[in-house]
Amino acid sequence: MVVACVVGRAQAPAPVLRITFDEAIRRAIEKNPTVQAAAAGILRAEGLLRQARAATRLQVFGNITTTTLNTGVDFQGTTVTPRNSLAATLTADMPIVAAAAWARRAQAEDARNVAEFAVADTRRQVALAAADAYLTILAARRVVEANARARDTAKAHFDLATELEQRGAGSRLNALRAQQQFSTDEALVETARLALYGAQEALGVLIAADEPADASDEPAFDLPPDAPSSQTASLTSFRSDLKLFAAEQLAAERIVRDSSKDWWPSIDALFQPSSTYPSPFFLPGNSWRFLLQANVPVFDSGQRASSKIQRQAALEQTRSLFAGATMQATSQVRAAREAVSSGERVLARARGAAGQARDVVDITNIAFRAGAATNIEVIDAERSARDAETAVAVAEDTLRRARLELLTALGRFP
Repeated sequence: MVVACVVGRAQAPAPVLRITFDEAIRRAIEKNPTVQAAAAGILRAEGLLRQARAATRLQVFGNITTTTLNTGVDFQGTTVTPRNSLAATLTADMPIVAAAAWARRAQAEDARNVAEFAVADTRRQVALAAADAYLTILAARRVVEANARARDTAKAHFDLATELEQRGAGSRLNALRAQQQFSTDEALVETARLALYGAQEALGVLIAADEPADASDEPAFDLPPDAPSSQTASLTSFRSDLKLFAAEQLAAERIVRDSSKDWWPSIDALFQPSSTYPSPFFLPGNSWRFLLQANVPVFDSGQRASSKIQRQAALEQTRSLFAGATMQATSQVRAAREAVSSGERVLARARGAAGQARDVVDITNIAFRAGAATNIEVIDAERSARDAETAVAVAEDTLRRARLELLTALGRFP
């Protein structure tokens, strides 16, 4: 009766939301707050780009000034300087030569491209996190099933040991050993179910669902026939992180090249119509003027030179990051391919060992009923079978993750 209550309490509520692997990845990419926050970076970069473009285009602004003097100036009954006057000026400013501003506009376009690649890489990271949670659910479920089978086998053995004790054909010691094994397996089931529920909650958070989510299918992770090799050029075409590093390097190279434009002169054309009321005595009330203003850098005590040094340092940093990332990417491809091959061999052997362990349990139980095996041998066979089933679950999870890592290393996931 106590055993039945324990089994009942071990049942955990099943999540209502069941989702496929592809749907989980899609929802994580579309709804995860991390992706949405990263997408705001594109909007900011677009704003900076528009600001840089505006600096190279026509600017029009007006100015209105009211002047009140303590007293006006009259000459022979004519007002020369009125006490109160109103002046309005409109200024149209059009850059004619603005090399530095043009360079900043191009740099802002590069920054927007970098922001877009950054969002793509954030999507990749969120997708990987969702995939990891999904695979954790599959592995945890297999562990639950393996422990549940071991518990059921231990329960059957405990019932048999109890029956034999009641009939006088068994001992109290055998019954206690069987009960101990059953209690141990029951605790393992409860622990495995808690781990499964934790993974379901993690998946629910990643797909922005206000509830735990359960995995409903087994991802195949088949390698596409056109999958690239581990060559750097091929990986850069597919991997979002390498695209991001490459875009950052190109942007830094442009900034360094544009450093010379800081020394270029700038020329602005200004047209300024103005109106004054009341009209000045010696000047017309309405007038305009056209100006060409040139600004030529001559000496700045090394400010531009120091800026170029900083830009060059940033370029060297991006080059180092890109080189390190590409080297790591090729290494990841090689390691993932080897992990897939090794995982397939390990899984085949683990499944064979699990089948053999189940056969040992069956044979040992038959021998125990016939009196040809001891209670300890039965318990040892059950433990071995449970461990073998767990090893299969671990091997399956390892192989799934190795295939996922290979697809990720090749830039084919998500």
